[in-house]
Amino acid sequence: MIHVTCAIIRNEDNEVLVVQRGEKTDHPFKWEFPGGKLVKGETDEECIIREIREELSMDIIICSRLEPVEHDYGHKKIRLIPFICDTLEELPSLTEHIDFKWVPDENLKSVDLCEADIRVASGYMELTNNKVFVKEQETETELSADVENELQKMINNMMSVQEAEWIAASAGENPVLFRKLLDYSFSSGMKLAFRASWALSKVVDKHPHLILPHLNRLIESLDDLDNESTQRSFLRILTMTDLTLVSQRHQGILANHCFKALNSGFSAIAIKAYSMEIIYRLALIYPELAHELAASINMLQAEGAAGVIARGRIILKKLMENSPGKEAPEQ
Repeated sequence: MIHVTCAIIRNEDNEVLVVQRGEKTDHPFKWEFPGGKLVKGETDEECIIREIREELSMDIIICSRLEPVEHDYGHKKIRLIPFICDTLEELPSLTEHIDFKWVPDENLKSVDLCEADIRVASGYMELTNNKVFVKEQETETELSADVENELQKMINNMMSVQEAEWIAASAGENPVLFRKLLDYSFSSGMKLAFRASWALSKVVDKHPHLILPHLNRLIESLDDLDNESTQRSFLRILTMTDLTLVSQRHQGILANHCFKALNSGFSAIAIKAYSMEIIYRLALIYPELAHELAASINMLQAEGAAGVIARGRIILKKLMENSPGKEAPEQ
């Protein structure tokens, strides 16, 4: 039995990445979810992150995993371990495949996938089609212990965008539920904090005013957050926020944090991308930040990460467009 990992990689439009095998492979011209064999001594998670970097030159964030699929191809038996992952990078750099495409969830059935990948796709589509149900608030001020336990369990088990959006829709109409999502985002439980902050960002997509009283708390937490996924959600929320409503002191804290993230060799692609956007917004308030931001972006071009390079070029273009009659930041 060969143990293989694969990644169901989603972009910001909730499309899934599939890649096409070449003519001289054992499944010529079939499509599949990218991934590869485990190397002795590495975990499943380490394997899929390594494989995606080697095959596609992409950085991913693992959100959850599905049940493994075992399949007998006749000439080999495999145990395929699927991970649901997010990315900000739209253009993979193919090293082993001949083509790629982004496919909406509902169109996965029409893709000519390898047999094991068909079963993975079915499991993923079944998951995303499941509807979640959030109980109505029993009182106007607080949740009962039973309802709160059920809510935490639901958030911990939340894996699909549809589930996050259902919870977010309820929180947008229910102040108590919104506050719970916010509080859970600061939980010491990594999984609960990530899922809650993810749903919280979905609330802010549609109701940005709800987060305004809590901006200082989000900003002050950034330097101390050990949960990279929660930090990513908080930064995404701040990119959707009118930063003129933040105090000068907190604008400074935010700028310092984002510059540190940009200049760090350990920050994830999404963290760097959101940090660029936030500093750009701050540069509209404090133009003196523009040249420092441009310098940081130019340094990042050497990293070779497609997501960072593409986002950096967009930010540099916006900086120039917002500096009429002035010398544009160096590129």
